[in-house]
Amino acid sequence: MRMIGVIPSRWGSTRFPGKSLHPILGKPLVTWVVAAAKRAKLLQEVLVATDDPRIADVVQGTGARAVLTRSDHPSGTDRVAEAAQPADDDIVVNIQGDEPLIDPALIDALVQSLLSHPHWSMATAAAFITNRRDLDARSVAKVVTDREGVALYFSRLPIPCTRDGEPDLTSGLYRRHIGIYAYRGGFLKRLVQEPPCPLEKAESLEQLRAMHIGGRIGVIDTDHAGVGVDTPEDVGYVEAALRKLRL
Repeated sequence: MRMIGVIPSRWGSTRFPGKSLHPILGKPLVTWVVAAAKRAKLLQEVLVATDDPRIADVVQGTGARAVLTRSDHPSGTDRVAEAAQPADDDIVVNIQGDEPLIDPALIDALVQSLLSHPHWSMATAAAFITNRRDLDARSVAKVVTDREGVALYFSRLPIPCTRDGEPDLTSGLYRRHIGIYAYRGGFLKRLVQEPPCPLEKAESLEQLRAMHIGGRIGVIDTDHAGVGVDTPEDVGYVEAALRKLRL
């Protein structure tokens, strides 16, 4: 069994082309993500899956291995699968390439959750929603789980629905999905061979494909809500957060 962290990092971001190499406090964004992933204690290897030689060149010397992948992948998950080439019993963590503040402890917790729950096909994370703006925002995916922590559904609309009155944001019922995944190798290979399902197309959430084919997605709670670099305007905010953490 191998435990592999894979950072998908493509050049052609729609909202921020070339953001993987954009300087964050003087260093390319992707190198910050690599450094965070390398601090995870349970990962045996960190890969950067990229379609661009410029990104691959920058990764050399960071302690991660760059893997050049096809440029026509429909999602980061497909890029991760090509780079990792996992055995069925491997654990592969898909680490977003635009989150320099990713918590290494969260990576370890996801790996450990699959080690502790052999019936889970994959694992992801969620943080409690504490304000109405995030609850109503369609850019924020929500998740509900069963009593064992296995996902029942993901949606861009507020779930569960409060039929009468206003939602109680102190109840712990409302959680936002955090976009980091740990997969069993065998399930990851199966997942990327499946076409998008109707629910995935409707919600634009690819984890619904995993549920559609019978995958059990374990959801662990975290205080790390995630801070990504989606647009050039996000750079200043992320730099301030990194200065505060003195990283």
